[in-house]
Amino acid sequence: MNWKGVFPAVTTKFHADGSLDMDLFFKNLDFQLESGVHGIILGGTLGESSVLSHEEKITLTGETVKYINGRVPVILNIAEGATKDALFWAKKAEELGASGLMILPPMRYAADAREVVTYFKTVANSTKLPMMIYNNPVDYKTLVTIDMFAELAECENIQAIKESTRDISNVTRMINRFGDRFQLLCGVDTLALEELLMGAVGWVAGLVCAFPKETVTIFNLVQEGKIEEAREIYRWFLPLLELDIHPKLVQYIKLAEQHCGVGSEHVRAPRLTLIGEERARIEKIITDGLAKRPKL
Repeated sequence: MNWKGVFPAVTTKFHADGSLDMDLFFKNLDFQLESGVHGIILGGTLGESSVLSHEEKITLTGETVKYINGRVPVILNIAEGATKDALFWAKKAEELGASGLMILPPMRYAADAREVVTYFKTVANSTKLPMMIYNNPVDYKTLVTIDMFAELAECENIQAIKESTRDISNVTRMINRFGDRFQLLCGVDTLALEELLMGAVGWVAGLVCAFPKETVTIFNLVQEGKIEEAREIYRWFLPLLELDIHPKLVQYIKLAEQHCGVGSEHVRAPRLTLIGEERARIEKIITDGLAKRPKL
């Protein structure tokens, strides 16, 4: 498993009646692949995983694996409250042909360090799939500390970390402690350039769903050492990237996809599509960005 590169946390596409829209989903996948992304992540927050049925999640994973057909890795996110459910999805992902897993600490229960480490180890030891730990204490209230990662290092298939602590210096701390034992991927759009410059090797991205070419170009420019060119695009991109760090990131990013012709704003309840002043404000950010879009 190569964790280096841009990994879109893709949105799940719905028809107006709430059913899965696989045709539109595949249209967006084509856009991502044509733009040069390095992998696809299913079932994250942006994918509205918490409101998908088991059957829908299985359909989405199986159909994506089939459609991608080995061109890039397909990663399934695991965000569960019960260890048995996490084990179910690890096994199911393997059966469906996924390339790897992204996994959050236990949901809804504030587990302590011993419980979190045991949870991750139990899932890791149940599967051959490589795993990326999603470390996001801001949104999910559980910090996976460096000492906890020291315990997790004994599981060879725990290979990567989605670094979403919002602390850029954590990239350096992890590298100082572990060298290249863990591959670090930035999980916060508004910190991506900074973390890539400090040693992160990848970007689990959100606005990539609507703007994959710009996202991939920034990543590639950093790899080539063309920092000023990357910075220029990133400065244009930042007002759009800030849509990723709001509780309504799903609605905001889906609206951006719709404006770019590669998605729709349909969300599943309890989420509702945007209205009024909020809609006008978000649409202005999107249309201003499109009007000033840099030539790549």
